[in-house]
Amino acid sequence: MPRFSKGGTRVERGTLSEEFYRLVEETGKELYIRALKDLPPDVRSALAAALARETSGVARQVLGTMLEAVRIADEKRTLICQDTGIPLFFVRLGSGLGADPVEIERALVRGTERATREHPLRSSVCTPLSRVNPQTSTGFRIPVFHWEFTREHDDLEILMVPKGSGSENMSFLKMLIPADGIRGVKRFILETVLEIGANPCPPYILGVGLGGTADLCMKLAKLAAVTRPIGSRNPDPEMAALEEEILTAVNELGIGPMGLGGITTVLAVHIEHADTHITQNPVAINVQCWPARRARARLTADGKVEFGY
Repeated sequence: MPRFSKGGTRVERGTLSEEFYRLVEETGKELYIRALKDLPPDVRSALAAALARETSGVARQVLGTMLEAVRIADEKRTLICQDTGIPLFFVRLGSGLGADPVEIERALVRGTERATREHPLRSSVCTPLSRVNPQTSTGFRIPVFHWEFTREHDDLEILMVPKGSGSENMSFLKMLIPADGIRGVKRFILETVLEIGANPCPPYILGVGLGGTADLCMKLAKLAAVTRPIGSRNPDPEMAALEEEILTAVNELGIGPMGLGGITTVLAVHIEHADTHITQNPVAINVQCWPARRARARLTADGKVEFGY
């Protein structure tokens, strides 16, 4: 479960005036900076556990260097990695809050721009053909927004993930057919890991999407890679068992931290799934590199903000 610390500015309950959306903007700015500087506790623990069980001397040295980089980032309040990524926002909006999703998106875009200019941060966002970089970390359809609407909540929860290029470039989709079976799924995953090797800065989190359509399958893989705490298990027992099996198999490949050998190629394997068509069985992979950065906030109508991971 996410952990939060309290802070924020009071807003008159139920009004959701411009002040509320200014608070969303300020929160978006803060989330981007926090995500780039403060590694979540579960990631820190996973790296420390990997160091404790690693048998390769070189791998232990690499993992130790990673943990030292995190310590220095904490001490000096610097970025953990220079790649500020493409900003992703996973937004859960409770219907009881009465907020306008359009205004929320606009506020988060403004917050992203302000974080980039006021911190300042390196902008990693450019146009796809001319490669023009406006130096705002924003652009056409960027940041990326993933929305969830619920009647069970009366608040706004925002998860911010700066997705780096090294890991995002290692994204793959395979439209399998039912005859390929589970063996085809496993084969695709292991062959893909062997192909990508050290490119996504291992030890990484391997996100797997199963089922759905091509686009949904890719989204599920990303949800698996970037939104779940390391080591959490899919509530479906069959999927959880597959997560464990693939985790063991991938770490037996010997790629190791930064591709220099060892028993720690991945920190976790997470699978998200959906039902699919009777004639297909899509499988997708999305990777999150070892500094699995994310920051979360929850806002209520009275202007309270709680930050977490």
